[in-house]
Amino acid sequence: MSDFTPNEMMTIAASRALTNDDVCFVGIGAPSAACNVARLTHAPDITLIYESGTIGTAPDVLPLSIGDGELCETAVTTVPVPEMFRYWLQGGRITIGFLGAAQLDRFGNINTTVIGDYFHPKTRLPGGGGAPEIATSSQQVYITMAQTRRGMVEKIDFFTSFGHGEGGDHRKRLGIDTAGPTLLITDLAIWKPDPETKEFTVVSLHPGVTREKVQETCGWTVRFAEQLEVTPAPSDLELKTLRDLQARTKAAHEGTAKKEKAA
Repeated sequence: MSDFTPNEMMTIAASRALTNDDVCFVGIGAPSAACNVARLTHAPDITLIYESGTIGTAPDVLPLSIGDGELCETAVTTVPVPEMFRYWLQGGRITIGFLGAAQLDRFGNINTTVIGDYFHPKTRLPGGGGAPEIATSSQQVYITMAQTRRGMVEKIDFFTSFGHGEGGDHRKRLGIDTAGPTLLITDLAIWKPDPETKEFTVVSLHPGVTREKVQETCGWTVRFAEQLEVTPAPSDLELKTLRDLQARTKAAHEGTAKKEKAA
């Protein structure tokens, strides 16, 4: 299993950042895949929480949305959404908020609302959902996304979720006492914010990736750490776990689609 795709590398690198002690607010898509690979490998005791109110969920397949029955069926308990936000999230009980992004700037600010002018958009996106609250109330925020110049931009078109704002101590000046984005995992590299400026800096390149490739797929001038590392390649166990999870998910969702079509 030595061959792997950039997306597999991204998902597995993100999963490694999680621990048994984490209480993780999980976004749908790449964050969900990463969190469940962690649960199925090195962090079996991690607590996964989805926005619909499912706590301690352990899905056998990846959910299509936060309303997927798989989440409720496998959860330790399900609480009302207001309780989820007020008690769990705003109460400071979430150690990691795991988010994706349609657009991201160098300070970890996220746009998932609209591409282009808000009133005359090129593309209307799903919106923030609970992401704005996750971004400010989780103790830390991890972000996953594939690198493109359209996605990683100098200035986002709409401010959906607050990262480090203008950089520096902007969060603190606004009275936000959580750490904000502390990790960005893309399909090419691992990034962390500079301690002072809070600008994302590349600290590790995935196997075979060059500095030039990272810059080509990023809309701002990339900063690289002085001690630049190489991300360890996925292990056989990590790859098998991810691929088996994706295969089960595909089979389950195709079966659901066929049943709906037959009905």
